Amino acid sequence: MNALLDLNIVGGPFLIVLYVLSGLSVAGLLARRQRGRRTAVNLAVVATAGVAGWVLVWLVSDVWDLFGVSMSTPTRLWTAGLFGAVALAVSNLIGAGTRRRVLAVIAIPLCLLTAAAGINAEFGQFSTVRAAVGIPLYGSLTDALAKKVRPSADATGVVGTVRIPATASGFPARDAMVYLPAAARTANPTALPVIEMLSGQPGSPSDLFTAGRLASVLDDYAAAHQGLAPIVVVPDQLGAPDKNPLCVDSALGNSATYLTVDVPAWIRAHYRVAAAPAGWAIAGFSQGGTCAIQLGAEHPSLYGTILDISGELEPQAGSPAQTIKAGFGGSAAAYAAAAPSAILAAHAPYRSLHIVFAVGGDDTRYLAWTNILRAAAVRAGATTDLFVSPGTAHDWHTVVYALTRALPVVAAHTGLAVAG
Repeated sequence: MNALLDLNIVGGPFLIVLYVLSGLSVAGLLARRQRGRRTAVNLAVVATAGVAGWVLVWLVSDVWDLFGVSMSTPTRLWTAGLFGAVALAVSNLIGAGTRRRVLAVIAIPLCLLTAAAGINAEFGQFSTVRAAVGIPLYGSLTDALAKKVRPSADATGVVGTVRIPATASGFPARDAMVYLPAAARTANPTALPVIEMLSGQPGSPSDLFTAGRLASVLDDYAAAHQGLAPIVVVPDQLGAPDKNPLCVDSALGNSATYLTVDVPAWIRAHYRVAAAPAGWAIAGFSQGGTCAIQLGAEHPSLYGTILDISGELEPQAGSPAQTIKAGFGGSAAAYAAAAPSAILAAHAPYRSLHIVFAVGGDDTRYLAWTNILRAAAVRAGATTDLFVSPGTAHDWHTVVYALTRALPVVAAHTGLAVAG
């Protein structure tokens, strides 16, 4: 059963078999003897359906901007192909023999599954069947903490869920995720750097480990550094997948206080960690990246390093008007002041803040935003790095690339080499 749940669905044999089966079913539906006029009509219907699929993605992505990102060309092609394939299958249900109708009935769900798998492979959201159906991969961290280890090149970290109380904020956070390297689990652990990391929205803390492969990236780093790696805590900055408290204290919840007071206090109470800000970093992807640079720039006495992966230009929950009403009590001035560029300008000049930016090379909108924010950071006196992931967009492939490239930089700026 575990073999099925852990089946890789973003590449390998699974996708190859699925693509072949769907291709054969579509080819079978196309191989139909009929009069020229009927053939022309069916082809026109299929082509029209494909165009309708492309237009729908364009409307959702570029006109209505429902997801805050522009969909990639492969996603548009998968949607257009799906619409065309379904139209072809439906046309084969009309005036056809029993075998062809059966093939059409089979082809519809098969093409739906194939398109979903293709789009998922493009985004990298669900890497296994387990992740796709929502079965947790990690349990509580409590049991792992009881076992002490000796750090070595082959000692991997442990990952588990923890409850971080919202003592000061009252924020209704879900369970957090923690990665503890081998060096943090010895009888007398050395003080290690801390990375407070945030996933995107919609999402949950576990996304960084399932889709972002965070544990593997950290284990690989530790393997090259005698078991040393940062302690990574991934708190919940949302409260629920469909909520966005904008990483400020507001009627939507005191998210900022939770992340900058409650979470750091819990970390210090439970682990031996480096002193802030030199040994502390805050990081995130998408909405989490926006939060990271908001809070990191706002609290230079707590975080000395920021990793912003595909962050937004300003916090947003819908249109600017909707965001101002929901998260800032109707104050346009408060909304403007919460933008990362405004926070950077307000706290300039920074003496020792380092900001690492990362973004997908095909993510046109966020690449432009990243360049704007990087320029604002430089003006404010922060030092910066930029990593551009080739051939990826606003997806988890970008996150994996960013984490892999940025981790050594973040570790160096948080003094891990000194700690070792």
